[in-house]
Formats: sequence, C-alpha cells, structure tokens
Amino acid sequence: MPALASIRGLAALVTGASSGIGRALALRLAGEGARVALVARRESELEALAEEVREAGSEALVLPCDVADREAAEAASRRAAERFGGIDLLVNNAGYGGHRRFLDWDVADMERMLRVNYLGAVYFTKALVPAMVERRRGWLVFVASVAGRIATPDESAYAASKFALVGLASALDLELEEAGVHVLTVCPGVIRTPFFDAEALERMPPVARRGMVEVDGLVEAVLRALARGRHTLTYPRGIAAGYAVQALAPGFMRGQVKRNTIDAVAKGERQTR
Repeated sequence: MPALASIRGLAALVTGASSGIGRALALRLAGEGARVALVARRESELEALAEEVREAGSEALVLPCDVADREAAEAASRRAAERFGGIDLLVNNAGYGGHRRFLDWDVADMERMLRVNYLGAVYFTKALVPAMVERRRGWLVFVASVAGRIATPDESAYAASKFALVGLASALDLELEEAGVHVLTVCPGVIRTPFFDAEALERMPPVARRGMVEVDGLVEAVLRALARGRHTLTYPRGIAAGYAVQALAPGFMRGQVKRNTIDAVAKGERQTR
C-alpha cells in the first residue's frame, strides 16, 4: 500500500514538532484527521501546539524528548505506540544546522549535530518500524535537505549529517518496500522558518535568499507526494535539476557552487539586502 490515500484516522509521530517544518506538518496532519504524537525538547511549545491540534478536532500526545538520547527516543516511541495502538506514519524531521567553516567548527557541536540529525532518525525508525513490518503497513518520511544531495561550503557538518540521512532513507526504501512500508525522502531547499536565523541569512548567498519559499508549499508537496506514492521529493521542484547537472557535469557544478558561495564572500555579496 505505497500511496497514502487518506490520512484520516492514522496515528502519526512527528519529531522536531515544536517549530518550522515539523510544526507545520503536524498541524496539517491533524487538520486532515490524524492523531499526532509531538516530539521535541521544548515542552511549552509542544503544549501550545497540542492545543491547536485539539482545537482542530484531533488527538495530540506531547512527548518532550531529546532525539539524540537513544533511551529517551525509545521511551517516547513506546508511549506513542501504546497510546495510539501503533504508529502508522513516522516523520523524522528533527534537526538543526550551522553555517561556519570546517576549521572554525567545534567538534563537540559536529558530533551533536550528527546525533540529532541522523542518529535521532535511526532511533525512532528502529523503534517503530518492526511493528509496521509486522502489520505490513506504514509510512516513513525523512526530512533531509538539498544539502544532503549537493554539498556547499560553510555547511560541512550539516551536509554530512543530511547525506547520511539520505543514504539511510534510500536504503530503507529498497529494504522495506516488499514489507508494505513506504519511504519518502524529502529534500527541502531554503524554507522560510526559524531554522534560518539572522546570522544564517547574513551568510547566505544572494541566490539562496532569492529562492527562499514558504513552509506551507512544502507541506502541501509532502502530502501530495505521499498520496501519489512517490519515493523522493525535492522542493522547490526546480532545484532537482542540479542533481542531473552534478552527475553529468560535476566540474561545471562545482564551479557554480563555488561562484555562488565562496566567491560571494570575497565580493561582499552576502550582506543582507
């Protein structure tokens, strides 16, 4: 059952639900009739979100959790499965980024980023997928990034974590399909959310700032991709052309990336307009 024809009545768990993409996805899933388990570290933000979910007529379960903590992730997964009688849809969205040169990046933060962005998804997936396989029914959404397909300067730790996430999702897509579990890998571009703070916007190349889009369009694209049984989604869609350019003309792509990032710094083009 790869295509998700209807969300109504499903039990969903969304990590990183307190803000940004995760929050928008959780609200939309609730609006479509799903019961939603909300996972993030900030309990007060989750409680506020849960109230909105309930106002939409759906059931919400607040699960404060640091996804980088394996025991906490496993405990949150158990609570959600017990409360809802199993999880049908897992959205691995939790993550954070950074924008600095590798030489300036603190190793402890790089390790933390890998635990949150990659291992957090491993923990929740490992905890919830066996039951999906047993039921021969389930959907996994991995919110990665275009940075997990095309690396850019100033994002070495973040790109590495997202490349790992894309690899995990791609392998699971092949492994789990015959067991009735569908995998969707989502690679957003520059989405207007709190993920991009003032410092990030200042360091962002002008071409990226001009391509920033609203989160609602991404949420709609994710639901549409699930309904159509798609395995991958890049949003905005036009960015995916870069994958083909990178495969067919890697030297040209390297030059374009360098020109739009490293060279932009030297020319002072990263100042916020």
